[in-house]
Amino acid sequence: MSTIKEYDARIDLKKRVTIRGALYDHYHVTEFDDGRIVLEPRELVAPLELSRRSLAMMDAAMVNYKAGKVSAPVDLSTFSDTE
Repeated sequence: MSTIKEYDARIDLKKRVTIRGALYDHYHVTEFDDGRIVLEPRELVAPLELSRRSLAMMDAAMVNYKAGKVSAPVDLSTFSDTE
C-alpha cells in the first residue's frame, strides 16, 4: 500500500480532527492503547430497507394466507431453550 497524503493534524477546542480532502462521509474508528487511531471508510446502508423482490414475495404470501393456502403448523418445541 502506498502513501497518498501525509500531514500533521491537531485536535480543536471541541476535540475534533479535520481530515483534509476526505473521500468518504463515514469512517469506522479504532483506537489502540498506544495512541494510534485507525480510520476505515464505511458506506452506510439503511438496515431495514427491503428489496422489491422481497416485498413482492411477502405480498404474495399474504394473498395466499388470506385465501387459506397455508401449510400445517410447524412444531418448534424442539428449539425450546428450557432444560
